[in-house]
Amino acid sequence: GAPGTAALVCGLVGAVSTGLLSLAAQAATYAVFAVLLLVFGAVAVLLDDTATPARESPQARVARAAGTLRIAQSVSACGAVLCAMVLARAAGASLGLAGYRAAPLMLAVTLVTVLLGARLRNRPSALPVELTGATAAAVAVVMAVPDRPFLALVLALSGVLAAGTAVRAERRPVAGYLAVALFVLATWVRLSASGVSDPEAYTLPVTVPALVVGVLRRRRDPEASSWTAYGAGLTVTLVPSLFAAWLDPHWLRPLLLGAAALVITLAGARLRLQALLLVGGAVLGLDAVHELAPYVVQVVGALPRWLPPAVAGLLLLVVGATYEQRLRDARRLKQSLGRMR
Repeated sequence: GAPGTAALVCGLVGAVSTGLLSLAAQAATYAVFAVLLLVFGAVAVLLDDTATPARESPQARVARAAGTLRIAQSVSACGAVLCAMVLARAAGASLGLAGYRAAPLMLAVTLVTVLLGARLRNRPSALPVELTGATAAAVAVVMAVPDRPFLALVLALSGVLAAGTAVRAERRPVAGYLAVALFVLATWVRLSASGVSDPEAYTLPVTVPALVVGVLRRRRDPEASSWTAYGAGLTVTLVPSLFAAWLDPHWLRPLLLGAAALVITLAGARLRLQALLLVGGAVLGLDAVHELAPYVVQVVGALPRWLPPAVAGLLLLVVGATYEQRLRDARRLKQSLGRMR
């Protein structure tokens, strides 16, 4: 009810104020945030015990029906995770570690939340705790940005944690894709940090088996998503090649990349595979923009200054006059993409 909500808000305001004041001294930071961690954790556990039907009083049943206890429990659990994040960062500072070297300490908080999420399962506080732990992983990634080799390590460790979360069926749809994305991104960053100028030599040996596995997966399960079957295999080569093509002053790499992206795009349209169509089309478009941009700039520079604004205004008039038709076309395109696998 209202008294419980007011008590929760007052407690949070007091905790935040005390925590901010304690940041002025190292000893105070450890003491205050350790106490807050214990208090928040104890409150979350006590509220979880109170919420069990066997021990509910009529008043508690009414409060739980209104969601007060669940909100308080989730907020307390998230507060405990945030306090652990502050302690992890303070530990890195105390050890004299540079910001990027303290990133694995922040990932330790994420590891604990992954284990807690597996323990809590379907309890109301499980998802908030895991999301707060994911925030700790995001902070660790940001901390590691100044050093690319360390960033690759942090991304790979985050991928391991996401893969561990994906073991649970209820988290698999999101955590599985996230794990793949993190592993692929870690690979790209590692290649960049190593000064690799020809990433295809490293990515193609991974892409080909991945696509073969995707083909076998789709043959066994035709209803499987093309993103699941081919998404990682395509992006692991096409995206690093795209970055290399943008930095390559010669014409051969962009030409080969554009030809490969065109073939993939046409195959996606022919076979009605969403991943091939979108990934191939995006890479083809960006590659074409990079190659045509200098010529477009030259042409625009040679035109009278009034002509580009006039053409832009004419296009706006045409789009405005055919707005309903364009809207229907966009809806049909969205439906066509939605029907693809």
